[in-house]
Amino acid sequence: MGHKQYCVVSGVFFSLVALAHLLRIVYGMSVQIDDYVVPMMASWVALFVPAGLAFWAFRVSRESSAA
Repeated sequence: MGHKQYCVVSGVFFSLVALAHLLRIVYGMSVQIDDYVVPMMASWVALFVPAGLAFWAFRVSRESSAA
């Protein structure tokens, strides 16, 4: 698999992770691990970090195809 395909696959994966956290925020789904309830703020962080990584991966894949 070439560099461009790797970046596209990474971008799609990170986009799906960001979408999952966005859906958790929109629908107010609770997440509990054993007795610990994961705060909603964790999903806000987990929304922006993978979204940024997805944006970066798609940008790199576009730049590598232009070169």
